[in-house]
Amino acid sequence: MDHFSTEEEQIEAIKKFWKENGIPIIVGAALGLGGLWGWRFYNGQQLQAQEQANDAYNVAMDALAANETDTSVLTQFIDANKDTTYAVMAALQLAKVAVEHDDLAEAEKQLQWAADNVADVAIQDLALLRLARVQGELEKYDAAKATLDKVSSEAFQAQAYTVKGDVLAKQSLYNEAQESYSKALELTDGNPTLIQMKIDHLNAKVSS
Repeated sequence: MDHFSTEEEQIEAIKKFWKENGIPIIVGAALGLGGLWGWRFYNGQQLQAQEQANDAYNVAMDALAANETDTSVLTQFIDANKDTTYAVMAALQLAKVAVEHDDLAEAEKQLQWAADNVADVAIQDLALLRLARVQGELEKYDAAKATLDKVSSEAFQAQAYTVKGDVLAKQSLYNEAQESYSKALELTDGNPTLIQMKIDHLNAKVSS
């Protein structure tokens, strides 16, 4: 699951954004939802909850960094903060740890929960991409393709087609995989080298 490294940078960027801007966003929403009354209500409840979730998330992540074999602190955090984006971030981290320990069933569970419980489209699409890869490794090919069909943001379409190509290649559906990789190559605005390597590898396999 080497693909997780690049996406981990995206997740870190999202976490940094929420850490730096999450509270101002809540405040802005409060100001726009009813003036002084809205401010008082959200300042007293939503803003406080956001601050507490942020602090608890940082504590949980520090605990995991100190002992990566003990994920109970993240599980407890999710149970206590289910309605926050931080809980989704924690689930993504649990999935990453599960993959590193070859527990793909647990990774699938955490990624499915993350995808089902986040409103942010970018984070949801990251969860869906990871979920599809795990499902592919579990040989749940139809489920993986159905998951990829849910990836909605334009920015992640190239990655979705790449993962779909991987799933199709695992099924020995080489022509379909070739089409999917080619579509990914057309859509990517990043480094196309990896996708081209997949295409070349597939061509070599078909011609051999």
